[in-house]
Amino acid sequence: MRALHTAATGMMAQELNVQVISNNIANMRTTGYKRQRAEFQDLLYEHVKRIGTQTSTQGNIQPVGIDLGAGVKTVGTPRLMTQGTLSPTGADLNLAIRGEGFFKVAMPDGSFTYTRDGSFQMDAQGRIVTSQGNVVQPGIAIPSNAQSISISAVGQVSVTVPGSSSPSVLGQIALTRFVNKAGLQAVGDNQFVETPASGTPQDGVPNTDGYGDLQQGNLEQANVEAVTEISDLIAAQRAYEMNGKVITAADQMLSATSNLMR
Repeated sequence: MRALHTAATGMMAQELNVQVISNNIANMRTTGYKRQRAEFQDLLYEHVKRIGTQTSTQGNIQPVGIDLGAGVKTVGTPRLMTQGTLSPTGADLNLAIRGEGFFKVAMPDGSFTYTRDGSFQMDAQGRIVTSQGNVVQPGIAIPSNAQSISISAVGQVSVTVPGSSSPSVLGQIALTRFVNKAGLQAVGDNQFVETPASGTPQDGVPNTDGYGDLQQGNLEQANVEAVTEISDLIAAQRAYEMNGKVITAADQMLSATSNLMR
């Protein structure tokens, strides 16, 4: 019976949907995390009776048809790159992006990744690095005798050292934009890499030409809303149960048919 396969595709689709939702909920407290959403499409149809076919020699047209669907398929789990809430931490090297852009990070193999997670640290050379020790571009080093660190909204890094009455500018933190930021590939550790779908990276200065500004002493929280995720989880669970009931009903109908033939 066709209904068995059709309902099975619905159960598999909702199983994947729950997996996506569970990952969103698990990352509710992950800095800079961007939630995903499962998207579905219907499968091919068997056109038993096509709409619009001629039904008589007088030119009558079939107003309705008989189309039997084959179920559902998952077409993607796009990431929603909306702004997350900024949470103050007070740490000098904690940075949040308010608006468009990603921090650019140099990897050990010479490649670059991009992140919204601004929970930066300082390594043994005084460089601003991620939690994994990868250098935030363009590789600014803080002097060991720095008394205070100031990072402006445009990314200008300044420090105050003993014997100096005015801050010294060390460099400029840049941001990177993409034409299609949803086309970035997540690789874990709160990092993304460019893909042919994202377009080429465009580096620029924060708070200029459409780039977001930097907020020192803040971190961007995940854009996951608990109420939305729980609501989606309940809907997915109910859809899964209904597809299961379809399989049960189809099985009972097949059993009834089999008993009639005995």
